[in-house]
Amino acid sequence: MNKHLKQLIELSKIDREIDAFEPQIEAANHKYEAALAKKENLAKEISMYEQESKDEQLKKQKNELHLAELSAKLEENSKKSAEIKTEREMKSLQLEEEIAKEQITFANEEIERLEKVIENKQEKAAELQAQMEEIESNLESVKEEVDAKLAEIDEKRQKVFMQKQELVSKMNQKGLSFYQKIRRWAKNTTAVPVRNHACMGCYMVINDKVYAEVIQGEEITTCPHCGRILYIEEQTEEG
Repeated sequence: MNKHLKQLIELSKIDREIDAFEPQIEAANHKYEAALAKKENLAKEISMYEQESKDEQLKKQKNELHLAELSAKLEENSKKSAEIKTEREMKSLQLEEEIAKEQITFANEEIERLEKVIENKQEKAAELQAQMEEIESNLESVKEEVDAKLAEIDEKRQKVFMQKQELVSKMNQKGLSFYQKIRRWAKNTTAVPVRNHACMGCYMVINDKVYAEVIQGEEITTCPHCGRILYIEEQTEEG
């Protein structure tokens, strides 16, 4: 096989190996990022329940204030009753008292309802707070685990980078430029094998002339359909 073709095939394999590190890094980071995201979501939920609890507290306070005003009104009417001189005044005062008592009943019921709502929201906030504290307590160990995994990946990646640098330093610049031009669009399928007369990049069947050139391996041959570099896999790779 042509020396330059061998180098291009090897470079393609190294580039695939380098690119394969990216999903490994993402997977390693995902665990920590997922924990952070969960913590952030919990914090938002806690904040929401706390704000809702405050809003309900304000409603309760307004009802309590209204209740105090109604109680004062009844007390005032009680004093007025001693000064009533006509039946008309008596009926008017009684009507005021009935309305006030109804409003007091409603206010008490509303306060009781709001207290239950507030208690429920505070309980939910407390539950979420406990969950968030548990996540926070585990974050450091998760971070250490992720950092260790990333360091391991980086060490392997650096070794592969060095292999690539060594290979590139030996390559013909023209051939390297040709490879890089194809890689810009073909990515990890820049150099692909031919199987059953078909390019394994575009899966189109190549003609006999091109296939013969690929088998000979004396020149760098590209797929007539997609332009990828073609080669025949060695027996050790197939078997």
